[in-house]
Amino acid sequence: HRALDGFNAYIKENNLNWTVDVSDGKGSPATAAELLEDAVQRGSSVIILSMVDMRASQASLDDAKKAKVPVFTIDAGWTPGLVVDITSNNLAMGAIINAYMVDRLGGQGGVIAFKENSHHGVRKRGKEFDVVMGESPGIKVLADHQIDVTNFYADSKNAMEDFITRFGDEINGVFAGWDEPAMAAADAIKEAGLKNAFVVGIDGNTAAMKYIRDGSPLVATVAQPFEKMGSQTGQYISDIVVDGKDPDTVIPVKQVYLPTCLITAQNVPPEGELPWKACDGK
Repeated sequence: HRALDGFNAYIKENNLNWTVDVSDGKGSPATAAELLEDAVQRGSSVIILSMVDMRASQASLDDAKKAKVPVFTIDAGWTPGLVVDITSNNLAMGAIINAYMVDRLGGQGGVIAFKENSHHGVRKRGKEFDVVMGESPGIKVLADHQIDVTNFYADSKNAMEDFITRFGDEINGVFAGWDEPAMAAADAIKEAGLKNAFVVGIDGNTAAMKYIRDGSPLVATVAQPFEKMGSQTGQYISDIVVDGKDPDTVIPVKQVYLPTCLITAQNVPPEGELPWKACDGK
């Protein structure tokens, strides 16, 4: 929704007469492929897919190419046949937040990871956890957990409660692949009364900002510029589809990374402000 908000804001700010038809794939790669196919058949001028798993969509992408309908994606990972994928650098975000966790611990302590391997971005963040911990000899990785995406809050909270029972005060830091599991882990830590454990996440969603502002065990996240991903997509469509510019001159690489922002108690924005803007101009 935040990327769509940014895209719609771009249209409004530039007084563009674009008709936007929105469909929801509900997280299903097969549904996304069907919606892509349907949009091609209806003669769309441009198709945008946001935050979908593209693995089921290759045949539909091929059909879009044959029909000369350009396809743009937001935070979906690069797939042949796309004009561009606009996202954040998940490897960089994973490195930033896990380095922050180790630095906050002073390089000593026990940590737990909440990972998830089906989404390319979350998988890369989890791999960076392994890289950073591998370079941190004073850190002991106590356990890791594969999040059940169909029930991620309850699954993460239950797993964290189990880890608290098993490891107790040995737990000092918790990495979660995105903010909702981080909030679940923070809730479990707070309810159990663990005093020396904190949690870090990634995304920078509104609820996570409140957790950080309120001094919960969730102490840091990396905010993604979802609105900017939407507006940047609008700009590329204007340049390439409307103005007819060569895509290779407008977009030199097939995956464009927009800047992210490490959010902690030191720079967490007040309610109503976009989190990623905390790093703008700094």
